[in-house]
Amino acid sequence: MLNYDMPLYRPPSEGNNLIIQATLGCSANYCTFCSMYKTKSYHARPLKQVFADIDTAARAWPHAHRVFLADGDAMTLPMENLRAILDKLAATFPNLTRVSAYATPKNLIDKTHEELVELKDNKLTLVYMGIESGSTTVLKKVIKGASQKTHGMALDKANAAGLKVSATIILGLAGTKDWEDHIEGTAELVNNHPPTYLSTLQLYLEPNEYDEFMDRQDADFALQDDMGILDEQERLLTLLNPPSPVIFRSNHASNCLPLAGNLPKDNAKLLEIISQAKHQSGIMRPAFERRF
Repeated sequence: MLNYDMPLYRPPSEGNNLIIQATLGCSANYCTFCSMYKTKSYHARPLKQVFADIDTAARAWPHAHRVFLADGDAMTLPMENLRAILDKLAATFPNLTRVSAYATPKNLIDKTHEELVELKDNKLTLVYMGIESGSTTVLKKVIKGASQKTHGMALDKANAAGLKVSATIILGLAGTKDWEDHIEGTAELVNNHPPTYLSTLQLYLEPNEYDEFMDRQDADFALQDDMGILDEQERLLTLLNPPSPVIFRSNHASNCLPLAGNLPKDNAKLLEIISQAKHQSGIMRPAFERRF
């Protein structure tokens, strides 16, 4: 239908929705754990090209009702671009109910409250934000370009504007030595600044990223095995007690143990599943079925 500039990435939940590339690459393309946009240089696509893609998509899928704006962080676009794209989508797709995009903490912090409210009112109601960790120490080691403080500021701004945030963390990101700091910082962040959705990924390093990632770690750094990952999940769910409900998922294909529930209501149920996985075979996802 569209001639996408590859590679193209989107959240799993956007798999059945229309994808429009408003930008190419990622404006924060330096995280050592991520290989997603290393072959692209970030830039905003000309509006003429974006509009042409929207018109092409409408001919093939006139009843599309959800749109994901790619690539890595379309929210970095200035308001005049976002406003024009959202107006074009609304005018082209009469059944449009939601627009979503990836966002970095900086994307959200740089927008005013009034601008975020305007985006929400124009149907950009959901952003996907990679928290990765709530530990500032861990975030520095993986060159995330954010801290627990800036994550919290971004989440608060999104919540105040009525935007839904789907946040992800990466289990195993701190290895065997600093995993408790990683998990405790993450729980502190989520408890103080709860997103709408919280999902876990499990650390997977592409060969091209392995050396860069390891070079930033201490000499005694070691990757977590599956039992270590379960310890992280268990500790996280023990500590999580958000003041408002958070929809929790660890069903991404990278995870060794799929989980789903609402926090804090389902903490005990999820902890019981983890306990069973630690002591019974056949509960965890086989390694050959995992992918990123």
